[in-house]
Amino acid sequence: MSHTPRYALVAVLALLIGLNLRPIMAAVGPLLGMLQGDLGLNSTQASLLTTLPVVLMGVCALAGPWLQRNIGEVRGIALGMLLIVLASAARFVIDSTGPMIVSAAVAGTGIAMVQALMPAWLKRHHPERAGSLMGLFTTGIMGGAVLAAAGAAPAAELGGWKLVLGAAMLPALLALLAWLRFAGGHQRHSEVPLLPYRDRKAWMLLMYFGIGTSAYTLVLAWLPVYYIDLGFPAAHGGYLLGAVSAMEVVAGLAVSALVHRFPDRRPLLSGVICLILGGLGCLILAPVSLMLPAVILVGLGIGALFPLQLIVTLDHADSPARAGALLAFVQGGGYTIAALMPLLAGVIRDSLGALEWAWVCMVAGALVVMVMTWALKRPGVEAGTRELPGSAAELSS
Repeated sequence: MSHTPRYALVAVLALLIGLNLRPIMAAVGPLLGMLQGDLGLNSTQASLLTTLPVVLMGVCALAGPWLQRNIGEVRGIALGMLLIVLASAARFVIDSTGPMIVSAAVAGTGIAMVQALMPAWLKRHHPERAGSLMGLFTTGIMGGAVLAAAGAAPAAELGGWKLVLGAAMLPALLALLAWLRFAGGHQRHSEVPLLPYRDRKAWMLLMYFGIGTSAYTLVLAWLPVYYIDLGFPAAHGGYLLGAVSAMEVVAGLAVSALVHRFPDRRPLLSGVICLILGGLGCLILAPVSLMLPAVILVGLGIGALFPLQLIVTLDHADSPARAGALLAFVQGGGYTIAALMPLLAGVIRDSLGALEWAWVCMVAGALVVMVMTWALKRPGVEAGTRELPGSAAELSS
């Protein structure tokens, strides 16, 4: 096998792997009523099905350099996909709370390993087009969430939730086999960038990413349940989450096309955060009559905020080497923070019997992010200037 697969093959592998990184989480919300009825999960326990994978995304992001050095990108991604296959297959037979939560942890470890190693693999093989490849990878991630969220409840009504959750092993197994056949050599890499633990700006970026990403994890875990609690069928809850994910894809593509026009990222970020605040306001004040605006605003806002947060992080790195270390640090701690929001929402639902206050808490978080936005001025760029050489787009490649 060639150590450098062709660009088209790399693109297909990136898309195929990405499609399998969210179904095991995105399908849970629409099926939560069935899971609670059959397994006896309370809301706090149910939140762990999303919280654990996100926590592990953070841990493995911090461990990304170690994984590259000791396991290698190709073997590490293969191992991650194998864990997703095994966790999904186990859900064919799971019939109690403990094993279900363990399966979430196993799948989360696999997802986290893939997300930690895939960017490095893409950059290593086709550095000049890594930005486009990362776009395909993230599009695959969001696309998998759309399919899982929209299809989970209707499929479960026909075959049961075990069949739906277990069947996720089939596309994951296909992706694993394709990866083993076509991904290339199994080399490891000795270079290990240092994580910027002593950099105050890095800690601020970490908090910024974590609080902003909390909006995504909250919506992923609890939006379908919120509408099911309001009397909507489970299938409709899944369709709503699928619609949010579709809006996220649209927003991500728009950011890729337009971000170069905003060398000062702060006005664009402020507008995106306003979209999220508007969507959260609709969910709090009139979730039924303003359901469509809520879905559109939240989806567009979250979908644009995620890549913009990563771009802002890259803006504060002065070299590709530092960019890698800074991204690992920011995503590692940030995902850990973001994992707390679904857990908090589960506690709120158990305590108060409703989720409205979870959205209120997220409004407070979005306002904090808005204030932080204006403290994160891009180094060396004044409003109205053009994109600089060495920009985020260049560093990301």
